[in-house]
Amino acid sequence: NEYAGQGLRIVEMDRDDLIHLPEVVDELENEPFRFIVYCDDLAFSAGESGYRALKSAMEGSLEMPPENVKIYATSNRRHLLPERMADNVASKMVEDELHPAEAIEEQVSLADRFGLQLSFYPFSQDRYLEAVDALYPQANDRHRLHILAVRFATERGVRNGRTAAQFYRANGGSDPSTDS
Repeated sequence: NEYAGQGLRIVEMDRDDLIHLPEVVDELENEPFRFIVYCDDLAFSAGESGYRALKSAMEGSLEMPPENVKIYATSNRRHLLPERMADNVASKMVEDELHPAEAIEEQVSLADRFGLQLSFYPFSQDRYLEAVDALYPQANDRHRLHILAVRFATERGVRNGRTAAQFYRANGGSDPSTDS
């Protein structure tokens, strides 16, 4: 909302609706606003074709994508298409250079079209506890808070910002170190 007065609009699309993305982008192109087309938790299953529409909308086909439309997506996968061991079989080495099979190039090509990629790697325990501390600045018993937060992360098998936020939400935002 902060940028609405400057003409920014957000359009959220479900992954299953991406086959209609070219038509949506065509409609947005002539509007007097700037648009972010947003797709949350993007990933495709084998045999889905919606990713092709996404690729065309991002880099154009015969026409360049419109200047007033950008596509943002979140995903838990680095490559947005499934990867299979069989896809690697056709890869080969030529004079010490790896030449991936076409199936692998297709899988990687979609993710490569996003200009900016942010990855969230696991935290060290100290970094994880810093994130927890930031969520609980007024914690009464920081030692107990840390014990509970580490236990929570251990049960999930990962320490990262998302786990710290889940710990916070699991406690309803209240300080769990005050519970008896």
